[in-house]
Amino acid sequence: MPALLAVVKDLGFEQLTPIQAQSIPLLLDGKDLLGQSKTGSGKTAAFALPLLQKLDLNRRELQGLVICPTRELGAQVARELRKLGRNLPGLAVLTLTGGQEVREQARALEKGAHLAVGTPGRLLDQLQRRNLKVHGVATVVLDEADRMLDMGFAEDVGKILKALPPARQTVFFSATYPATIRELSAKHQREPERVSVVDDAEGAAVPLTKELVVHVAEEQKIDALRWVLEQYPHDSALVFANFKLTVAEIAKVLGTARMSVETLHGDLEQFDRDRTMAKFRNGSTRVLVATDVAARGIDLEKLDLVVNFELPAQPEIYVHRIGRTGRAGQVGLAVSLCARAEQPRLEAIELYTGSALIPVERARPAPAAKAASASPALDAKMETLRLSGGRKDKLRPGDILGALTGEAGGLSGTEIGKIEIHDHFSYVAVAKTAAKRAVTGLAAGRIKGKRFKVELVK
Repeated sequence: MPALLAVVKDLGFEQLTPIQAQSIPLLLDGKDLLGQSKTGSGKTAAFALPLLQKLDLNRRELQGLVICPTRELGAQVARELRKLGRNLPGLAVLTLTGGQEVREQARALEKGAHLAVGTPGRLLDQLQRRNLKVHGVATVVLDEADRMLDMGFAEDVGKILKALPPARQTVFFSATYPATIRELSAKHQREPERVSVVDDAEGAAVPLTKELVVHVAEEQKIDALRWVLEQYPHDSALVFANFKLTVAEIAKVLGTARMSVETLHGDLEQFDRDRTMAKFRNGSTRVLVATDVAARGIDLEKLDLVVNFELPAQPEIYVHRIGRTGRAGQVGLAVSLCARAEQPRLEAIELYTGSALIPVERARPAPAAKAASASPALDAKMETLRLSGGRKDKLRPGDILGALTGEAGGLSGTEIGKIEIHDHFSYVAVAKTAAKRAVTGLAAGRIKGKRFKVELVK
């Protein structure tokens, strides 16, 4: 399709990743597929391009469904579908996840859509309310299928798949290949082709990441974490802890040390999750401290450093954690802090991945120098603005960019960072030195003839 080829060229796709090269021909041919690849290997485009290619845009009914384990991954997949399909006239992609009004989603479904991306719970809810009409679905994709099952969604997923037309294409993408995935495939797929970009017999998809370990006493972990963040330069770092309370304690200490830090945990409301992730994606937050439950499904274009403040109980979780760095062929860095009591977990991880983590010695500052070095200036250079208009107001990134660089805003292009459009609001990163000017300029001016409320996001 010329429209898709043009977008792919505009986005700078020079060559297909291995998972794309192996999967796309099979998917275009209508085959069921079981794809195994690590996070960051390009799997979203691997299923998104065939989905878009096969759409009948003149038929405004649901033709493709993508099921994701988390809201964040659902939002990311929907963004990718819209980005790749931006030249397709009238393309309608709906996101059906928790944290959104059920009635608003129902009204959107009444208007019709070509593709829907959702989490199992909300998709099943809309199905049972008879708002979600799936008789025209030709392809269903389970993204991060292993995580979906780990999170206890097997029953919901099974009910959704049973409600779909039998003569459909069923696609699973998974970083690992446990028995639960094999059972689900046997029940719901028809002679699936299996594509794998890893050779490990156990299915451990180890990403292109340098993996280090710092052996440290439990009571010295916070100091060790600050040392890691100082020692290894980064624009963005994701720090994992096992419990929400630990996440809060880490963030408090790092914040006191003048680091740009935010937290992500399961108790956050959707608005706060969106705000936190927007700031992390656009560089307004340098360090994000998260639990595994909250961070599942996070997909980031660029992440320099992953730190395991605590090692997870399951080796599979370690693989998913570090898979968020080393994206698309870039070498990433993962550093794990290991206390003596965690040694069995470290050994289990090394056995699972088939490689040993590289031990590094932490330089210990002299007592007199410790206070001075305890507060590295790891502050962010950007701040985030929130506009009260979004996709439903027909706003595009170019509209906001034009307003910021025009007479009202007066900013230069180098002072503007990532612009992220949501349905009813937008986030834009601007240089700290230009933030006040940007707020004043946007609030006083108009975008597409309308005034929008503008505020600095804290």
